[in-house]
Amino acid sequence: MKVMIGVDPHKGSHTAVAIDGNEEEVGRLKVRASAGQVDRLLAWAEPHPQRAWAVESAGGWGYLLSQQLLAAGEEVLDVPAVLAARVRLLGSGRSNKNDPNDARSVAIAAMRAPGIASVARTDHRGVLRLLANRYDNISRARNRTALRLHTLLAQLVAGGIAGVISATRAEAMLAEVTPATPVEATRKDMALEHLDDLRRFDTQLKASRARLCDAVAASGTQLTDLYGVGPVVAATVIGHAGDVRRFKSRDAFATYSGTAPIELSSGGRVVHRLSLRGNRKLNHAMHIVAVTQVSHRDTAGRAYYERKLAEGKTPKEALRSLKRRISDAIYRQLLTEASTTG
Repeated sequence: MKVMIGVDPHKGSHTAVAIDGNEEEVGRLKVRASAGQVDRLLAWAEPHPQRAWAVESAGGWGYLLSQQLLAAGEEVLDVPAVLAARVRLLGSGRSNKNDPNDARSVAIAAMRAPGIASVARTDHRGVLRLLANRYDNISRARNRTALRLHTLLAQLVAGGIAGVISATRAEAMLAEVTPATPVEATRKDMALEHLDDLRRFDTQLKASRARLCDAVAASGTQLTDLYGVGPVVAATVIGHAGDVRRFKSRDAFATYSGTAPIELSSGGRVVHRLSLRGNRKLNHAMHIVAVTQVSHRDTAGRAYYERKLAEGKTPKEALRSLKRRISDAIYRQLLTEASTTG
């Protein structure tokens, strides 16, 4: 009988619970996160040669452990945290949130829920995901700094900077500011500090983008041939979609990317609303492509968008329809490339 071992990973420790086909617990172990974590888990699981490991959020805290188990030749499944939480809350008598209950819920989810994805060894897709996340983090930090700098400038000069703020424009404006009070002097000093931060982030962003572009080129993808898909979007899509063959259809891919609308039905009335589920970074990438296509009149995306408006859809509804169309196109391209490379 095959045993499913659920793992609730944390920064300092990992809790594993093994269950049989009847969902009865047959073993439990908590190990400290250390260099010997896999050896201890494998030694503990040795009495169960027919086994599989289910790790909660194998791309998060469970990433390293999942990859180590794969390297040891183990079968590893990636269980979403939301799914494990549902199993725990619906379970009778085991709804208390603690590590053993969480690990057991992960094991049950992996055993009963359809379509649980297997963890794959990290490849070039993992590289693109890391680089895309790094670029996104720097961009967000840069934007926060720019907002703080703009706030200080607006308190020193009426109106602040109109339009997009840049280090060059901010430096020129600060050069003309002569503080009249100690408060204004301090405010200018802080603005200059934010200006230095802005320059640093601009330099990091440029280097990050160059590194990302090289990685996308090295992947050999043709995804950038789609209008609106640049290197940053391509890296985000490839990195966060992973092996596209794990999605059974374009509908499954659209659900994962959050571009498939959610049906709300009651009393014979059927409506659809925006989905807030799925991978939000992947959804944001689809949004960027859609907005880019709509912004240019000579694109097929703009023609499709206008056709939906003519059918009576609102601008938001038309844009969501376009995002779904883009999701399908990206899915086809990724599937083609996956079948070519094997």
